[in-house]
Amino acid sequence: MTVEYLRNRRRILALFLPFLSSERIIRNSAGALDTASGRPFALVEKRRGALVLAALDRQAQEQGLHIAMPLADARARVPELLIFDHDGDADTHLLARLAEACERYTPMVAVHLPQSLVLDISGCAHLFGDEQILVRDVEDRFDGARLSLQWALAGTVDAALALARFGLKEGAEAQLPVAALDMNDRTHRSLERAGLYHIGDLTDRPRAPLAARFGSELVLKLERLLGQEDRPVNPKRKTSAIITERRFAEPMGHIDSALLCLHELFIEAAQLLEERKQGARNIRMQLFRCDGHVANLAIETGAPTRDDKLFRRLLNERIDKLNDPLDPGFGYDLVRLSIARAESLNAVQTDIHGARDAASDEAALLSQLSIRLGRQDVQRFEPANSYIPEHGLRARAALDYTQSFIWDQPELAAPPTRPLFLFDPPQHIKVMAEVPDGPPRRFIWKRITHDVTRAEGPERIASTWWRKRQGHLPGKAGLTRDYYRVEDSEGRRYWLFRYGLYGTEKAQPDWYIHGSFA
Repeated sequence: MTVEYLRNRRRILALFLPFLSSERIIRNSAGALDTASGRPFALVEKRRGALVLAALDRQAQEQGLHIAMPLADARARVPELLIFDHDGDADTHLLARLAEACERYTPMVAVHLPQSLVLDISGCAHLFGDEQILVRDVEDRFDGARLSLQWALAGTVDAALALARFGLKEGAEAQLPVAALDMNDRTHRSLERAGLYHIGDLTDRPRAPLAARFGSELVLKLERLLGQEDRPVNPKRKTSAIITERRFAEPMGHIDSALLCLHELFIEAAQLLEERKQGARNIRMQLFRCDGHVANLAIETGAPTRDDKLFRRLLNERIDKLNDPLDPGFGYDLVRLSIARAESLNAVQTDIHGARDAASDEAALLSQLSIRLGRQDVQRFEPANSYIPEHGLRARAALDYTQSFIWDQPELAAPPTRPLFLFDPPQHIKVMAEVPDGPPRRFIWKRITHDVTRAEGPERIASTWWRKRQGHLPGKAGLTRDYYRVEDSEGRRYWLFRYGLYGTEKAQPDWYIHGSFA
């Protein structure tokens, strides 16, 4: 099968929303916009210190106004013109929501700012009958959302986008104006001065003279428009390796039925995972409502899993923690489950008594706690590459753990060399020693005097050499530390350190208590 044959088999549906900004205003600001008056309106933004038109409604466009026209000229031509500020971020957000709703047709949906969507429907049209039925469904849904739509089908992304933008159908690429190339205004004017007004005027011309006169970028865009060169669709979401879904002729209006459907879809996905000897780590679910709304749910697990009972328990936990409860409205007509992330998972042999795997139980507990309390609120420690005690470990979300770490263990029957708990920050103490650079004999902490009966050390920890030696507080200066494990007269053990070498780094080093042993 040749590359050219595969390219011709691709079917790209481009959706162009010519009045996205103005119709967003009408949809969301019905109280602020006096639509009953029938007055045209425009959205403006500042460019180079001047206000220009950034978007128009249909009436303003019919009265001869155009994008990038100065506001003063527009008001001179249409005195009754209403003005609103242009909000590009709001348009982008609406376009992203529309892209999410279009995932009911294909998972390959890309946003092309500022006003277009691209759907790769290759191999998807049969789910609706044929391409025309699919497109009619798209039109009906956009009409229901009160959004104007121009669409086009083609074999390549650029051809479909250009045809949709200029309201032409597949096969009419030659009729496109040279503005469809999306070059700069200077290049467009140069083409028109040369008598080249349409793409068809460039089709049969040699490419080398065109590249020499107008640049190689023009040739590349021309070949993309003509389907001789293609580029991939970059979907809004990364396409999952495993996707299972259910479509319903009659919308499903009960949450319990939707959850049962998700459970069945996970069982199907688990069978595919078992064939690949994998387990799910990230499960994404979408409930498509018939009015276009999409409810998104996601579950992360602490370890790869194919356990449907664990999935159901985590799903119920996720539903209970939703800020906005699921609302089926007029019903869900599509339920989709995808495995966004999977890892290797081999079968585990239980013992003769059928005991459960402790590691699996721990992962299940961490998964449930992470959903209930929050992903970043359930953490585990892992060793860090630093000899400084307070920097020797770091906390990460438990769900991000991918491997077990081997911590340093004391020798058998030997006392621990480091306390389990550290003070953050280390607390300043007053120390009396027999010699300035010797072990402490007595120290005062929180106004209580402790007589040292036993001391072990010093354990010297040098500073990180790349830090500048300045200041006098631990963690902010690069001074050497001499640590001592001490025991007071009442049998309590502490971890103390002298901060700075006596006489060389500091004339009178300070002392700190960094932790206590149980």
